[in-house]
Amino acid sequence: MAKQVTGVAKFQVPGGQATPAPPVGTSLGKFGVNLGQFVQAFNDRTKEYAGTPIPVVVTVYNDRSFEFITKSPPAASLLKAAAGIAKGSGVPNRDKVGTVTAAQCEEIAQKKMADLNARSIEQAALMIQGTARSMGINVEG
Repeated sequence: MAKQVTGVAKFQVPGGQATPAPPVGTSLGKFGVNLGQFVQAFNDRTKEYAGTPIPVVVTVYNDRSFEFITKSPPAASLLKAAAGIAKGSGVPNRDKVGTVTAAQCEEIAQKKMADLNARSIEQAALMIQGTARSMGINVEG
């Protein structure tokens, strides 16, 4: 007999640094999930991302067991790391805060390809370049 789904929770947690505090506790506590078990499993799976925010989708079943899927880091955080900046521009069309190359955008697109709805790496790279422009980052090349 298949397990019945009780609920689904989506949130972002820094890789390898999850704790039972919010957002994990507030999202999963209402389903009665063992938070320590989730935190340990999540931190083991995402330790190589060390501090980069990782989106996670947790499916909780009626016996309080759970499964979770980790997604690739958000394009904005990968672009900030590539450009070496702390945050994007408040006025992106006027104030430029950094620069990335087209090759860096393509590299980010390859990391994110599973989570993007693009048919090719070239299209995915164009999506990443658009995100960079909307953050006030110049794209060269």
